[in-house]
Amino acid sequence: MANLCVRAARQSYLYLASPSLSRSSPRWLCTAAQRQNGQGPEHEAEKLEQSAAEKASAEEKSQLEGQLKEVTEKYKRALADTENLRVRSQKMVEDAKLYGVQGLCKDLLEVADILEKATESVPKEEVTARNPHLKSLYDGLVMTEAQVQKVFTKHGLVKINPDGQKFDPYEHEALFHAPIDGKVPGTVAVVTKVGYKLHGRTLRPALVGVAKAS
Repeated sequence: MANLCVRAARQSYLYLASPSLSRSSPRWLCTAAQRQNGQGPEHEAEKLEQSAAEKASAEEKSQLEGQLKEVTEKYKRALADTENLRVRSQKMVEDAKLYGVQGLCKDLLEVADILEKATESVPKEEVTARNPHLKSLYDGLVMTEAQVQKVFTKHGLVKINPDGQKFDPYEHEALFHAPIDGKVPGTVAVVTKVGYKLHGRTLRPALVGVAKAS
């Protein structure tokens, strides 16, 4: 800016002889040069105003981006919660379909136990053609028991007869532990009452006696 003022002053001395320019001062020429080059006070004020506007705009942009990020995170969490709720509700509905007959099945197990005991109590040597009435009754009981088990299997109810298997506290209920010859310790030696599973879930544990080391 100083160079411009010096140059303007030199030019003014060259034109002192001119009546129209004799009244012009170097200061006036310097100010005119500044205005011509866009470096006056108005330009500086405009630059400051523009800088403040840009700063305010950047702050507003940063604030809006932060709000957008927060809203996006909340939206994602809401979607995840909704999906988890949907999965849990669907599982509850499926479980209700599978295990809704649990109470009825427990009652029917008593009927199956009676049929099983009835067939086991009949002396096999008496079931011959010499006793046609007993044979007919026995055959009817066997057929009825088989049909009951078929219906159970159809609805996911499976019998548990763990004779000789390793004792499992989730499927078996131990009535006693005793040393038994020919039985491996920790295995089921006696089955007092068979158990049942409903769709893989233990509905009634088998009542058993477990062999132990002598």
